[in-house]
Parts: sequence; structure tokens; C-alpha cells
Amino acid sequence: MTMASLKKLILSTICALSLTASTIAKDHLVSQRKLSKRFIDSEGHYNISFYHINDVHAHLDEFSSSGTDCTRPERGCFGGYARVQSVLKETRPSHSDSLLLNVGDEFQGTMFFSFYGGQKIAETLNQLGFDGMTLGNHEWDKGDDHLGEFLNNLTFPIVSANVFSDNEKLNKTIKPFHIYEKYQLAVIGVTTETTPSISKPGPGTIFTDPIKAVQDTIDLIRSTTDITRIAAITHIGYEEDQRLARETTGLHLIMGGHSHTPLGDFEGAEGPYPTIIKNKDGDEVFVVTAWRWGTYLGYIDVTYDVDGKILEYHGAPIHLNNQTKQDPQLQAQIKEWRKPFEAFAGEEVGLSNVELDETLCQTQECLLGDFITDAMLDYRLNSSTPETAPAFAITNAGGIRATIDAGIVTRGEVLTAFPFGNAIVEVPLSGEVIWATLEGIIAKVNKNNGKPVTSFLQVSRGIKIEYSSNAANETKLVSVTIGDSPLDLDAEYKVVTIDFLAGGGDNFFSPPLTNFVTLDTLDEVLIEYIRAQSPIGIALDGRIKTVSACRRKRRVGARKPSS
Repeated sequence: MTMASLKKLILSTICALSLTASTIAKDHLVSQRKLSKRFIDSEGHYNISFYHINDVHAHLDEFSSSGTDCTRPERGCFGGYARVQSVLKETRPSHSDSLLLNVGDEFQGTMFFSFYGGQKIAETLNQLGFDGMTLGNHEWDKGDDHLGEFLNNLTFPIVSANVFSDNEKLNKTIKPFHIYEKYQLAVIGVTTETTPSISKPGPGTIFTDPIKAVQDTIDLIRSTTDITRIAAITHIGYEEDQRLARETTGLHLIMGGHSHTPLGDFEGAEGPYPTIIKNKDGDEVFVVTAWRWGTYLGYIDVTYDVDGKILEYHGAPIHLNNQTKQDPQLQAQIKEWRKPFEAFAGEEVGLSNVELDETLCQTQECLLGDFITDAMLDYRLNSSTPETAPAFAITNAGGIRATIDAGIVTRGEVLTAFPFGNAIVEVPLSGEVIWATLEGIIAKVNKNNGKPVTSFLQVSRGIKIEYSSNAANETKLVSVTIGDSPLDLDAEYKVVTIDFLAGGGDNFFSPPLTNFVTLDTLDEVLIEYIRAQSPIGIALDGRIKTVSACRRKRRVGARKPSS
């Protein structure tokens, strides 16, 4: 598609989905064309619509902007599968050719998963009538068997071309692709190959290179069928989706997830919807994703030519907010499911005068990161002597899942922000290991094994980290201060962290640590800290800073070259 034709198409798009005013967001790109062009026209062109959603993380019910339960509707309520159902019922009947696709990470994030596991999620997805799903890393948070039982209860195809397992339940349900005969279209799925380091698959479940898996599957489809229209649902992240587009041929539509990337024409969007990338043959590939939690339902309508290339498109993510109707039957069912855990989740545990923000945790120091790591450190200091006291605490930003709003703090908010059931551990680490670990986290590559580090960090008081993001790898870390002194490479420090990281999670520590004892759970430690600190009134203090690389300091204990 040339720039001129693209501009012409955009200028001609004004109203497309036949949505009611209650479901149209200001960022919704639509078209004047009546949606009557279906099936194959005289030139062999074929029009089909795709609805897609990703990274819902058990938000079956509506939620506040922080991701926690919506207890203040006047501040805005978002998402919830009752809103998705309402949009589908209003719009899908006019789309005679359409697919509803799920791009993974339905598990983990609210009490609907903590209390029910995958049971109620499966019921909901079946009721919405999904046509296919790929798997996110969090689908493995309770292991292979739990996932296998969940998949066995679903009534639609599950696709992931780069997952191979010796688990019978997974083998029975997961296929590399599915062909929708009615539309003569194949959909391939893939899952991030970092899953073993960020979730809990069994040792017999293997994740291969997703880009190679997609290309191999495209080649298989084209050599064994007459299918030319091929799409992918990919739980690998926006950057990897763009790399997938560039490094393959025969694929022209990618619906992604995993990185929680907002795309579209609205405030906070990190790229256009769709993002258009040229593949190895110079053809256009359309990359779309729908942020997180079900705040948006992705929608794109495309026209394929006879070779399976996309000639034109229209659509945009549909914002699901207070103005979007909720399907009354599904919403009543979800509310009924809440009753067994409502009182437990609603218990008030403290008061915060500030919003404990999560949104920045993957890129910089954040307020909830400061608060949780200080809680971890205090928990151990309270049972230590000055001689045995830990130096600092460290956790992964990926374990912090939602903002805790200012005002009354409930147990449910704590469990939504920290849903993984992690436990506190304390480990002895040398200064040299600490430096190498921090350098690897900042560089996003573990220095020992050369594999990706899959989360940013948050740290407690007691440590200050300065780094240069523009410096070359292995020189990004500028200085580390422990207490009032530079990090001593030859000294040993006691460090508080969580069992997930100590065991190799997110590839912070390599090899995984073994000399630790599992202590109390993170959520209970945090609840007690909230009670002790209420009313909470903290501010960022600069414990993680970006600075110029020229300020790099020689570390105390660094070994000088021998003469």
C-alpha cells in the first residue's frame, strides 16, 4: 500500500462498525463503507473482520484505571467481559465473516483466578464464543496439569506452534495452527520462549524460537494446502512482533500480546494501530495489539487479495468504559461468582494518602516498587540484630501488577497488585555478584548465561543505583552505593528478595540461588506493613537514577590489572 493510497484510505474512513454511540471511543477509526462486501468479489478479493483481546489477566469484571476492583464508578470503570459481550452482540451480526481471537494471559491478576483457578475463565470464554486462542506465559503459573485441565474445558482451538510438551493433556489440545475452512484462512499461534523463566511449565514442556516456528508453519501450510490467507496470534511482545514481521514471508497480519503495549490514536499510545512493517519480500505486514486487562477490544477489518496480501484495512481498538453497555446476563453471572471471595477481598487493611503507582515500574523507580521493597526490608530488619541485618531488598517490576489507589486500601487491592503468592527469602551475595546481577538487569542480558533478563528491578532504601541507559552493555552500571559506602566487590551482603527470583525467575540470578529459606508470603508481609505505615504518605527518593556514563566510578574492591 503506497503512502498516497494509505492517506486516501484514512481520509475516506469516517464511520464503520455500526456501533452505537455508547461504544465508539474518540480514538475509533471507522469507514463510510457499508459492511456489505463479504466473501470473494469478482476480482478474488476477500473481506474479513478480526476482533482480538490480550492480557486480560483474570479481569472478568470491570475495574478501575489502576486495575483493581471498580468501587468508585464516578472515577471510571473499564473493561469486563460483559462489555466485550455487549459490543460483540451489537456488531458481529453485521460482520458475516469475522473471528474472535484471544492472544493469551487470561490467567493471574485478580481473585477470579486466585480463588477459582481457570474454571470461571473457561466458562466465560466459551460463552463469548471465541474462535481461537494462543497461550501466554501466565497460563503456566499453576503448571502443566492445571493448564491442561483448563484447555480441556475450552470449546475452541488452541494454537501455539513453538510449544512442545510431554504432558498428555497439553499435547491433546495445543496445535501449531488452525484452518478456518469457511474463510479459507489459517491462524498460527506462538508463545514467548521466555516462559520457563517467568512461569512454571514442567521440565518436559519446551518453547522454541517463535520466529522460526512461524516461518516453518507458514511453509508447511503453503506446501500442503491451497491456503494463502495466513494470520498469527502471538504472545511475544510488540517489539518481537515487529521483528517477526520483518524476518518472515507469507504472513500479513499479526495480532499480538505480552508487552501490554497501547496502540491507536489516543493519549498514551506507543504506536499506530496498525503498525505497518515491511517483510523480507517487501510486502506490508499489519501488527496490532490491544493493551491490557480488556480496557480495549481490538478490531481490524481487512481485504485480502488472491495471494493472501492485505489490500486495505480499517478499524481501531474499541475503548470499553462507563459508556459501553454491559451484557446483563453475563454481568449478573460474574457478580454472583464474586460472592464467595467478596468479604475476604473487601477487608480494609489501611489508608494511603498517595497513589501507589505501578505504571512506571518496568522503566524506572516507582512508588509501589519503593513501598513493597521497603516492606520486604523492614520485615527482615524486625527479626535481625545489627550484625545480621540485611543491606537492602530487591524485587522484579514484573511481579507488581496494579496500582493501589489513594484512600482506603483493601486486601483485594493488595492481592491484585501482588497476585503470585511469592514468599520472602534472604540470601547472602558477594559484592561482585550484586554488581554483575544489576549490570545484567540494566542491560537486559544476564552476564553469566547471555540470556535475556525479562524484567526491570525495584529496590528498597539502603541501596542507590546509578546507570547510563545509553552506554554499551557491561558498562551501563555507573555506581552502586550500599548504605553510605560504595559497593565492595569483596564484601558479602545479605539481600532480601522473593523465592521466584532466587530460583531463577526473570533470569536475575544465574545460576539460580540455592542457599535460602522460604519465609512469609509477600502479600501478608505487605498487609502488615500497610497497617504499620497508615496513613501512607511517601514520595520517590531517587534510589534508582539515570546519569551520564562519564560519571562512572571505580568500585571499591575492583581488581586492578596485574603489573
